[in-house]
Amino acid sequence: MAQIDPLLGDGFTVTEIPLAADAEGPNVATLIRSEPAGDEETAVLYVHGYVDYFFQRELAAFHRQRGMAFYALDLRKSGRSLRPHQTPYFVRDLTEYYAELDHAIAAVRAAGHRRVIVNGHSTGGLTAALWAHDRRDGGGPDALALNSPFFDLDLPGAVRPVADGLLAVLGPRRPYQVIPRGLSELYAQSIHRDHRGEWEFDLTLKPIAGIPIRAAWLNAVVQGQRRLHAGLAVPVPTLVMCSTMSSAPRDWDDVLHRSDSVLDAHRIARWAPAVGPHVTVVRVQDGMHDLVLSVPAVRATVYAEIDRWLDSYVPSLQAA
Repeated sequence: MAQIDPLLGDGFTVTEIPLAADAEGPNVATLIRSEPAGDEETAVLYVHGYVDYFFQRELAAFHRQRGMAFYALDLRKSGRSLRPHQTPYFVRDLTEYYAELDHAIAAVRAAGHRRVIVNGHSTGGLTAALWAHDRRDGGGPDALALNSPFFDLDLPGAVRPVADGLLAVLGPRRPYQVIPRGLSELYAQSIHRDHRGEWEFDLTLKPIAGIPIRAAWLNAVVQGQRRLHAGLAVPVPTLVMCSTMSSAPRDWDDVLHRSDSVLDAHRIARWAPAVGPHVTVVRVQDGMHDLVLSVPAVRATVYAEIDRWLDSYVPSLQAA
């Protein structure tokens, strides 16, 4: 039963999705809905990334202003769905997320929305692409919009096969092993309003220091990337957006507000065509990792590009 979202308050409701238990115990996911949701033809379903959850009110407002319903999914062991007995964000295979994606898109369609666009960010973008490929014969989205999807590791070409091999061994044998190279605190600082950003989010769910990266989770990502690199066949219109520049400063630098400081944007663009035959790639000057959290002028560009894509491809879905 839907309840008012305790994090975002009035205007958003949450519904818990029960999932099968795993080795850590019971699992749930959480479906968030921007209210009021009526009989809109088109709905958007947002899927977050690693050390993340849905808090982007402005993204919801943008789609609502276009006459679309807006939903978001907090995946298992993430954000609103994290339970005390669980290791945050831990999965052994990205296909584990398919259960909540299937449930969520079915719930959105059951609410009367005939078309569903899945909007995936970072790891959520990689997962959404794999899922859309595996559901290409039914049960998948009508379009896919990916915001800085995690399409590749930032490693030299000669190192990548070695890293993949080590993770393939370490992931199954020592799944909870912490990988020493973690996430920098600088990206979270660059977006949170109590530091150097403008956004408010719950620091217990999305901590500045991040969450340790576990071997099995990283191996799951690598295996998903290998599938992508071999070529997917997502049949629906797909938008892939990323910055024009990446950065990795060791200390604070204003370049963090003008670049992707989490992933290699050039690798994202390189692998975007591997999603399927109908991919639009947009590079955003001065875009941050989560493009919709960029500075206001850049966000305006991001939303204008999404508008252009929606106007070009969503109408073509009306006959579907």
